[in-house]
Amino acid sequence: MSGEVRTHIGRAMPRIEDDRLLRGQGRYVDDIALPGTLHAAFLRSTQAHARILRIDTERAAALPGVHAVLTAADVAALPPVVNEAELRVPPALAEALRPVVRRLPLPALADGRVGYVGQAVAMVVADSRYLAEDALEEIEVDYQPLPVVVDPEEALAEGAPRLAGEGTEEEWPDNLALAVHTVVGDPEAAFAEPGAVIVEEEFEAHRYVASPMETRALLAAPGGYDGRLTVWSNTQTPHRLRDHIAESLGRPAGEVRVVAADVGGGFGQKGIIYPEEVLVPFAAQALGRPVLWREDRNENLVAASHAREQRHRIALAADGEGRLLGLRDRFTVNFGAGTLTGLVVPYNSVVHLLGPYRVPNVEIDVRAALTNTAPTSPYRGAGRPEAVFAMERALDRLARRLGMEPAELRRRNLLTPDQLPYRTGLLDRSGSDQEYDSGDFPELLRRAVAAVDLPALRKRQAEEAAAGARRRVGVGFAVYLESTGLGPFESARLSVRPDGRLLLALGAPSQGQGHRTSMAQIAADAVGVPVELIDVVGGDTDTVPHGVGTIASRALVTAGNATHLAGRRLRERIAAEVRAEAQDAWGQRELARLVADGVELGETAYFRPPGFTMSSGAHAAVVEVDTRTGAVSVERYVVVHDAGRIVNPLIAEGQITGGVAQGIAGALFEEMVYGPDGQPVTTTYMDYLVPTSSEIPDLELDEIHTFSTLNPLGVKGLGEGGAIAPQAVLANAVEDALRGVGGADEVVVRRGPLTPERVRGLIRRTENTGKETH
Repeated sequence: MSGEVRTHIGRAMPRIEDDRLLRGQGRYVDDIALPGTLHAAFLRSTQAHARILRIDTERAAALPGVHAVLTAADVAALPPVVNEAELRVPPALAEALRPVVRRLPLPALADGRVGYVGQAVAMVVADSRYLAEDALEEIEVDYQPLPVVVDPEEALAEGAPRLAGEGTEEEWPDNLALAVHTVVGDPEAAFAEPGAVIVEEEFEAHRYVASPMETRALLAAPGGYDGRLTVWSNTQTPHRLRDHIAESLGRPAGEVRVVAADVGGGFGQKGIIYPEEVLVPFAAQALGRPVLWREDRNENLVAASHAREQRHRIALAADGEGRLLGLRDRFTVNFGAGTLTGLVVPYNSVVHLLGPYRVPNVEIDVRAALTNTAPTSPYRGAGRPEAVFAMERALDRLARRLGMEPAELRRRNLLTPDQLPYRTGLLDRSGSDQEYDSGDFPELLRRAVAAVDLPALRKRQAEEAAAGARRRVGVGFAVYLESTGLGPFESARLSVRPDGRLLLALGAPSQGQGHRTSMAQIAADAVGVPVELIDVVGGDTDTVPHGVGTIASRALVTAGNATHLAGRRLRERIAAEVRAEAQDAWGQRELARLVADGVELGETAYFRPPGFTMSSGAHAAVVEVDTRTGAVSVERYVVVHDAGRIVNPLIAEGQITGGVAQGIAGALFEEMVYGPDGQPVTTTYMDYLVPTSSEIPDLELDEIHTFSTLNPLGVKGLGEGGAIAPQAVLANAVEDALRGVGGADEVVVRRGPLTPERVRGLIRRTENTGKETH
């Protein structure tokens, strides 16, 4: 193969891993069978807020085949779970904004009190899952109910039941888990400017969940010969999990190995650490046998983290030509009964709220509240969809007030390429000045508008309105940014094996992103070998000493550039060894010979991004709304995106498609509902509506490429991009379709999902009042 140099980056290669996965040869945690494995199950709280007066485990423990029944008293040696990395506040951010970021450690098992339905109260380990589930039914728990609060603003009101550490030294004075306030320019003057046009509305991003195809799972096995503890997990952050397990069990990190096997989706829900991930290794260590726990779907819906749920009160001020003068936003986040990730999601909303628009004067105020609902954490987009929903909805309302085409209002306020790099005046998540590195936002919007043929749609709308048609067409737009490449670093090690093949080991595992293919493409180009010679392993803590994980659209930027750096160094070493610097490619035979001659060929590299690189996109949707039934049909969905240099177009298209599908799911179908008593209502897929492929329209994809200036490959992340805009663009389209329906022109879509019942409710109120007030 020497001398045959091929460029792999940019090729639409089919995913190498798909042949194995599609033939049913994947190995997920539940597929790993170790002799003598015991099975764990958890008794979960049926109460939203209550004191635990008594737990009786005697009958459960006496059942044949039951090896352990654990309560809080039995695991007192385990420290409560705190996601330290997620809760850390960068010093520069802390000094400049002085945010309030409180911590509420999660006990491994509920100790004296439960704070939400689904919280683990007891753990059973038995010969089989069936026996473990039978034993759970024999455990008796007496609860004393306490007052419940599920609405975040009610939780922050004076007199609300306090949820954090009541009666303990850790008791909080209220339910305020987080507060941050930031100002750019002089928003007060902007809103007071003579002639300013001001709109102010309330928009709510509703709660829903990640629903990965593979629910959480963990298999922990004490070592039979070396004394180490091996944990197979479908975590997104194996090194963080390794360190957390080791610290909790009082063992050196080197005595714990975490392996992220094949993983069936994560979407952020598996990017944090849960009590179960400490309890299973604890039980395996205590019993001296492997212990497996796999979450069932009901557990995933009620006990794993939820997401979204923000309520924005947003105001925009503009001049008579529609140019933005200022923005004010006060929003509240529902943290549920925990503080899993601190600033991560709320501050992500802050730094994405302005999007690709020029907004010279800004004031943003954020509060997060504890409530008696499941804790919330990042989910694909992680604060970005919520912010884009608020901003893009407000822009449509402003356009309506100005009598302007919404797309034209956006065009007038978009930053242009010659204005980049651009500083917004905000601080980014690291505490540095937020800066947009590259992009062409007007071109994104221009292509989206052209794709839907806006003049023809307006003509059709006029004809339908004149005819009093039952079905009305509407069009919506949204433009967004996505800061990607979260630091502080990621690692990669490339080494030549004795057979001449190359092994690429990454700190970032794949949960379906196609690392086996895309990272191999990067490595092949960097070293100068065929991609077929590259094997990829991600998420095994024994293969690279340190790593962060696959979260926050960071893997391609961080692990990809670490791979590139390691590959270039390895290439130089190989060239030095074969004394053929002019030669720029090597074959398997030459590499095997070097290794056989005793040459150690391996390089480890860490890439530390200097800042966040900005992906961007514009979405457009054409919908038809049945005004009699409220049913929404998506006729067309257009995506124009920019993720810099594309390593594999097929994988990029898959990422965008999957993200848009999840976004449409949130916009039209999915909602995690709680009753006022804190009882979750949508606890199975009979109630929680996950769409199938038949509900997702064919997508019309287009792209531009503005390379990032912040990394050698010029790449940007795009794993979350598709999920950011659908809620906003579909809400805009539905509201557009309902203009004039019911004899009024005041329907305002303030939240989703836009189910037939909700849409029909909007129309009905308009018909009844002449003015929608929902």
